[in-house]
Amino acid sequence: MSFKVLVVDDSSFFRRRVTDILNKDPNLEVIDVAINGLDAVEKAIALKPDVITMDIEMPLLNGIEAVKQIMAKAPTAIIMFSSLTHDGAKATLEALDAGALDFLPKKFNEIAKNTEDAGSLLRQRVIQLARKKSGRLARISTFRSRDSREFKSQTPTLTSKAASVTRSERSQASIRKSSGKQYKLLAIGTSTGGPVALQKLLTQLPEDFPLPIIMVQHMPAAFTLAFAKRLNTLCKINIKQAESGDVLKPGCAYLAPGGKQMIIDGTENAAKLRILEDDSERIAFKPSVDISFGSAAKVFGGNVLGIILTGMGADGRDGSRLLKNKGATIWAQDEESCVVYGMPQAVTVAGISELSLAIESFPSAILKEIQHG
Repeated sequence: MSFKVLVVDDSSFFRRRVTDILNKDPNLEVIDVAINGLDAVEKAIALKPDVITMDIEMPLLNGIEAVKQIMAKAPTAIIMFSSLTHDGAKATLEALDAGALDFLPKKFNEIAKNTEDAGSLLRQRVIQLARKKSGRLARISTFRSRDSREFKSQTPTLTSKAASVTRSERSQASIRKSSGKQYKLLAIGTSTGGPVALQKLLTQLPEDFPLPIIMVQHMPAAFTLAFAKRLNTLCKINIKQAESGDVLKPGCAYLAPGGKQMIIDGTENAAKLRILEDDSERIAFKPSVDISFGSAAKVFGGNVLGIILTGMGADGRDGSRLLKNKGATIWAQDEESCVVYGMPQAVTVAGISELSLAIESFPSAILKEIQHG
């Protein structure tokens, strides 16, 4: 049985191109195309596709508004195509906030070595999203709309409320008291689904949060600055895109810049960041969770609380293992609340993670573990 895909774009060339790429996989079938946002909403309701690929800039109804309406009327896994510009980044973040699950640059050849690799990446992303169960998708959509500042018209169902409470209760039952460890750093790694997950977590941390935070989110270089600025407007703590020479300070979160690597130097009481250019083909992710977590292990040893959130692949497993071997604590997001249970699964299956938590349980769990408040 193949997964059904609806391709949405006002460019006939791009519609044909995406359709041809997706139809190369026997597990995918493009069942129709839509030429604007209004067309997309109507066809999403009528055809009930498993995944929608969505352009942002379209006539009659743009991609962001189309996502909002689809998630309210016929929740569907949506992957956005966006331009690698500051405005494109802002629009994509709004689309993710509205309910889209993932994004790729519209010129997706720019993130791969060649056309075939780019096509393979697109098919892989679409299949991953298609595998989500409809119940989980509807619940994630509800959580997002509840947190979104732009879109608040959707009301959670009793079923989704119950699921949320049950997961939260299970998570809280696992963290009744602190381990008593002393921490000097909170380190977070994530990928697909990470922008919304990070927003959920960071907005709940108090202004006097006592630890510095490093964050690695797989994201193009044009996106990370806009994302850091967006988070900074929403959160009580200070958030910035990391720069070389930044001194790690309590209550400040540093987001690794896209296309580069973020390294921690110095000592745990005088730690600084170093941002490195990375043209290596050996390292797939730029930034890489493994690299940043590995440097944290060298500087902070076991005094780190490391968290792996939703994301495709296994980046973060090796870095988390290095931290774990130094005595650090590693937690992972649970499968139920992940957009893609790849990175958290990797550390969980490897026996590195000590605890799996629903995304909404992380803020209180962190505060309890570090004995703050």
